[in-house]
Amino acid sequence: MKGIMEQEKQVLLIFIQADSGVDGAASLDTASARLSLFSSLKDSALSNIIRRAQFAIPPLALMILSSQKVAGVSQTICDLRFEKLPLDKHWDMAGISVQTGAVRPAFELARALRSRGIKVVLGGPYVTIFPDQCRDHADALVIGEADDIWREVQEDLRSGALKSEYRVTSFPDLSIERTVGKSALDIKSYFTTNVVQTTRGCPYSCDFCNVHVMNGHRLRHRSIQDVLREVETFLKEDKRIFFFLDDTINADELYAEKLFTELVPFGISWVGQATTALGEKPRLLDAFARSGCGALLVGIESLADGSNHAHQKFHNPSSRQVECIKNIRKAAICVYGSFIYGLDEDTLDMPGKLEAFIEETGIDVPGINLLRPIPGTGVFDRLALEGRLLHSPDDHDAFRFSWGQEMLYKPLRIPLQEFIPSYTALTSRVFTVQNALKRAARAPRLRSAVLMFNLLYVHMYGMARKDLMRQLRELG
Repeated sequence: MKGIMEQEKQVLLIFIQADSGVDGAASLDTASARLSLFSSLKDSALSNIIRRAQFAIPPLALMILSSQKVAGVSQTICDLRFEKLPLDKHWDMAGISVQTGAVRPAFELARALRSRGIKVVLGGPYVTIFPDQCRDHADALVIGEADDIWREVQEDLRSGALKSEYRVTSFPDLSIERTVGKSALDIKSYFTTNVVQTTRGCPYSCDFCNVHVMNGHRLRHRSIQDVLREVETFLKEDKRIFFFLDDTINADELYAEKLFTELVPFGISWVGQATTALGEKPRLLDAFARSGCGALLVGIESLADGSNHAHQKFHNPSSRQVECIKNIRKAAICVYGSFIYGLDEDTLDMPGKLEAFIEETGIDVPGINLLRPIPGTGVFDRLALEGRLLHSPDDHDAFRFSWGQEMLYKPLRIPLQEFIPSYTALTSRVFTVQNALKRAARAPRLRSAVLMFNLLYVHMYGMARKDLMRQLRELG
């Protein structure tokens, strides 16, 4: 009788975006007040497009957690990119996934919720890597991948015995079937809700990346039949494009070829992330194309092998990049080419090489990034030891990702006073309206999406140049 009378526990799972004065859409809103009416309207419109287009897929981690059902517990996802906190309702517990770029706002939100008597559980990448920095800000921490342990957290909440820490002692076995559902989502808020992960972990050791730190070097696979069932189920609710969120979708070539060959009859369109080595694997590339692959993000980083090797990236020799990218595009797959300018062996001749490479390969959407030393990565620790960070290594919030692209470190081979003008001049040449139109016209498919991203980047890199030049003036 007591169990019947108990009220269902209400859990709010919260996704919070990075908070930065130079962070994309946020700064567009504050900047527009100082501009002309036309510029203000333009920036306001772009702000909405950025929120809806660039960040338009749901957080898969919270989808996975909300799919772990426990009797007597109800879970709801609140995505703060689109929604306000529903504080008009009663919540017994809030779970916040803390991204490295959103530490401060996550802690502030946790404090506000706890002041209302709501239990707060913190998890996610930052908590996993830096649990000691998080203990004072939560009633409980979840350390590690929470696929299996989240059910225990809910059961403890229901029984009134929430522990202060839940630590995952081994990586979850992804071959065990775990149904992922969308019942906790507002499907209409997103560009698509078809987000799927088929593997986890990364076999590489790039020192600027934290994937292998959090998820290990061994690649773990879901069963192909589970993935096929999930795709089939997702299609019943949302027939839009699929995002395969694996960090390297072609890391296990045999698995990927079998999976995407079996996905051909589903008739989906999809995008994902891969290495350019795909261009050297005709059978795998054919399976990608036939299964509906429309675009791939490929991490090229530097065109100088010495720079990539200095950061423990050895799997994409520069001599093979041009042919690989051309082969991918010949298969009617668009290429988003991601570069990092300012790696340790880069010199001032790199911008010219990047421009020529982008033109020769026909890359559909280029992204020319600055190195972001993320706390918890090898490059962060090394730059701290070398005295090359521009902020205190203890101030993790200073190293958040921002679209303003302000410099966070001193490049090894190029003085800052020369590097910043070099970078801003490069982006001013690469990201123009004329280039955006040209790339869209020659894209093998998804031309409207290619145009949209290139036009957004014209604006966003323009904003980055202003922030960087202001920083240069402040550095003297």
